[in-house]
Amino acid sequence: MNMEPHQSGENFPPVPLTIEGASVLHQMFRLKWPAWRAQSLVARSELLAAASAFVDQMEHAGSALFSLLGHKGDLMWVHFRSDFDALGDAERCVARLGLSDFLDQTTSYVSVVELGLYESSLKVYSSLVERGVAPHSEEWNAAIEETLARQRSAMRPRLYPEMPAHKFICFYPMDRRRGEHKNWYQLPMAERQRQMQEHGEVGRRYAGTVKQIITGSIGFDDWEWGVDLFAEDPLVFKQLIYEMRFDEVSAVYALFGSFYVGRRIHSGDLEKMLAI
Repeated sequence: MNMEPHQSGENFPPVPLTIEGASVLHQMFRLKWPAWRAQSLVARSELLAAASAFVDQMEHAGSALFSLLGHKGDLMWVHFRSDFDALGDAERCVARLGLSDFLDQTTSYVSVVELGLYESSLKVYSSLVERGVAPHSEEWNAAIEETLARQRSAMRPRLYPEMPAHKFICFYPMDRRRGEHKNWYQLPMAERQRQMQEHGEVGRRYAGTVKQIITGSIGFDDWEWGVDLFAEDPLVFKQLIYEMRFDEVSAVYALFGSFYVGRRIHSGDLEKMLAI
């Protein structure tokens, strides 16, 4: 990877530091209604009893089940785990569930909780350059690792969040534009930091009504980031995202994938949802 000084004139690497935490998997499913209706009442009851117990078990392990609205699917599992091995275990547990014989997976998304450190990056990079420390030298790398270790410790609750208990979820993937005329990755780091700070100020105004979890997926999935929003009132998703569209970073540089909106369901909700 090219880590030479950025073409904007900055004399330090253009890549901001990030810290990563929990591994995250979203799984979207469509129910095979004809096959489900063809089952006897006794068979459906047995499958629902096992599925209800499974939902309880998975909730204690860091997962949540949502009933999706719209044509993109019927159910969505969201799994928070410590690492990819544990994430794979969760995926296989879902596959082994009897109810899974009546589900078609429509899509999925793999990512890790990510916190970008634009402000810290600028501070430590500038300090090292002022001291004459060469990028990626032993002294440079030691200072960077010290910064990352300090941030990981301070931010651990945000890196390994508990599954929010809110009633509704909105999930969507997104990219930063890399086109011929507008390329986020060619902006100077200080400018990217300014725009992200402005963007974050909007989100912070919704802190009391929306829980936001950002995950990084570069190298893991088709988009660069995933965004999970949790709230008691789904209307707030529209309000927040609409307001953010007017930020420069979104208006000029953001590209969005499909949106998935769902309602949290617990074990006791399955029978009502799958009633025929």
